[in-house]
Amino acid sequence: MTTPDHPSPAQGPTTPESPDRAYRSPSSIVAGVLLLGLAGWLGGDALIVGHGRTPWLALATLLFAVPLVIAFTLRPGVFANDHRLRVRNPFRVVVVPWGAVAGFRSSFSNEVVVESGDRYQLYAVPVSLRARKRANRAKMREAREAGGGGGRMSLMPPGPTRAQTDQVMDDLGQLWEAREKAATSQGEVTVKWAYEIMAPAVAGAVLLAILLAVG
Repeated sequence: MTTPDHPSPAQGPTTPESPDRAYRSPSSIVAGVLLLGLAGWLGGDALIVGHGRTPWLALATLLFAVPLVIAFTLRPGVFANDHRLRVRNPFRVVVVPWGAVAGFRSSFSNEVVVESGDRYQLYAVPVSLRARKRANRAKMREAREAGGGGGRMSLMPPGPTRAQTDQVMDDLGQLWEAREKAATSQGEVTVKWAYEIMAPAVAGAVLLAILLAVG
C-alpha cells in the first residue's frame, strides 16, 4: 500500500519528497479497534453508573490503558520513500536516511541496523513463524512437483512461497540497495519520543496507584 506522507525532519527543506510506501499490520489495527471499543464500553459504563471510587478508578484505568492500546496496535507503521525510512514504533519515531542504513535483520523480530550499530525494531512488520512455515511448505511442495516432472497437476491449492512480512523486508532491502548512494539519501538518524502517548499513560498509572494505595 502506498500513501503520501509528511516530509521527514531528516531531509533538508529543498529536498523533494517522494510518496511513501506504508507498511502496517492489519490484524494489529483490527485488534486495537476492538480493544478500544471494549474499553469504551466498560469504562464508559463505570463512569456513568458507577458509585464511590468506581468512576475514578475507571477514569484512571482508561487514562493508563487507552494510550498503550493505541501505541501498540494503531500507531506502529513503517514508511519508506526514495530518501529515507521512517519507523513509527509505540513510543518513538525513528527517521533513517538510506545512506545511514547498515542492513536489515530478521529472526524473531524484524530490525533495521544503522551505521552506528544501533538497531531499531519494526513493530509494524512482525515476524510470523507460522507464515514462514506455511510458505516453506509451499516451496517444498512446488520443488517436489517440479522434480516429479511429467506435467502432473497438483490437487493442493497454490500458496505463497515467501511469508508476507519477509517479503516486506525484501522490498525494504531492495529499496535501500537502490538508494543508499543517492545524494538525497544522506543524513543523520533522528529519534523523536512520543510524549503524547507516554504522558497520559504515566498520569493514568500514577492516578491509579494513588487510588489503590488510599484504598
